[in-house]
Amino acid sequence: MALGEIDHLVVSSATLSEGVAFLEDLLGVPMAEGGEHPLMGTHNALLSLGPATYLEVIAINPEASQPDHARWFDLDYFTGPTRLTNWAVRVPELPEALQRAPAGMGVATRLERGSLVWDMAISENGRLPFDGCAPGMLSWAGAQPAPNLPDQAIRLAALEVTHPEAEALSVAIAPLVQDDRLSVHVGKPAVAAWLDTPNGLVKLP
Repeated sequence: MALGEIDHLVVSSATLSEGVAFLEDLLGVPMAEGGEHPLMGTHNALLSLGPATYLEVIAINPEASQPDHARWFDLDYFTGPTRLTNWAVRVPELPEALQRAPAGMGVATRLERGSLVWDMAISENGRLPFDGCAPGMLSWAGAQPAPNLPDQAIRLAALEVTHPEAEALSVAIAPLVQDDRLSVHVGKPAVAAWLDTPNGLVKLP
């Protein structure tokens, strides 16, 4: 049984320009252009966290059509400042991984953006289990974004997920992901990351 690993971090923002400005100010490096997700009515910008991991800042695209279903990562109900809200795991075979996943992770859906093609588990209500602390799951069909992004010498040092039911969350995701950078602890539902940067360790709230 092949387990997944952290694919990317999801930073949600009220607008894409606001999210890009926040991250560029926090990290001192430019974001790379991402693209649009027509199925979800969202758009993003990207940042390399190494050859196999990246960060995306994502927001509702005001110029896109309103989808007839919930947007992913609960973006329909996002309010407040730009912040890290979710994380995503790259698995070898999404249908097989979904059989081991907790209820509510979603249905495998084929998505495309430019030359990128991937299958992602999309939940009906746009929300992930454990108050959004469970990871999104995807498998890439061919090229991945991370290797083609400019290397800004920033790396994911640690990802900490907290939840009141930390033990249940750990049990639920154990068959899905194995990554030394990941830890799960008791606390309010939240996701936090520590990034190794040329200017030292930076916490991404």
